[in-house]
Amino acid sequence: MNEVVFSVLIPFLGTVLGSAFIFIFKKMNDSVLQGFTGFAAGVMIAASVWSLIIPAIEVSSDKGTFAVIPALIGIWIGFIFFMILDKVIPHLHSGSEECEGPKCNLNKSIMTSLAVGLHNLPEGIAVGVVIASAQVSNSAVTIGVAIVLAIGIAVQNFPEGAIVSVSLNNSGVSKGKAFGIGVLTGAVEPIGALVTILFAKILNPGLPYLLTFAAGAMLFVVVEELIPDMVKEKHSHIGTIFFAIGFSLMMVLDVLLG
Repeated sequence: MNEVVFSVLIPFLGTVLGSAFIFIFKKMNDSVLQGFTGFAAGVMIAASVWSLIIPAIEVSSDKGTFAVIPALIGIWIGFIFFMILDKVIPHLHSGSEECEGPKCNLNKSIMTSLAVGLHNLPEGIAVGVVIASAQVSNSAVTIGVAIVLAIGIAVQNFPEGAIVSVSLNNSGVSKGKAFGIGVLTGAVEPIGALVTILFAKILNPGLPYLLTFAAGAMLFVVVEELIPDMVKEKHSHIGTIFFAIGFSLMMVLDVLLG
């Protein structure tokens, strides 16, 4: 039970610590941000494959040649669902220049907060699905995989929390309020994880679909938000190098703990 609680809360803790960045610094170095973002993208892609997609196919192994079908369906449902959510919920994409000038700073900061909160949701769902799958007898997934995934997500949540709190403070919001809003953007993760665990237990036969739904959602976030962030500044291999580090580390840990 302690491992489950840890897995659910550790990504949220990453956001809290990142949001607290506002009390120490006014800005995060662009190179550091690229490194964090690249690492996070690598972790999430590796987690999508080894923590979610491969276990989903193994769970469906009794279907023989058609074991890949639930995984394929789940990935597309997750991808399309969050593509629709991305359109329905108003938010500002990284690097967007839709609004310029001092009067727009606060609006940009609020939209950035919405973007971060939106893309935290599939991460919470992913952790919840892995935990639920680990609790199923004869599952190919272990609670260790959930812990590694949660830590990887926490690492990427740190710069996100910092971005939200710093941008809000620079727009005139007090440090206390900026910190609080930053923390709230991460609150969707434990909530999403707990709700997913609850429904996964009810929908146990649908675990292959839930696992790959989370994978599709995470892949959408990587392509839509993280990759543009890791390459948006002047040409640099920092984001790419840390992407490879994050991917390699998550792959090794998944295999060892799985």
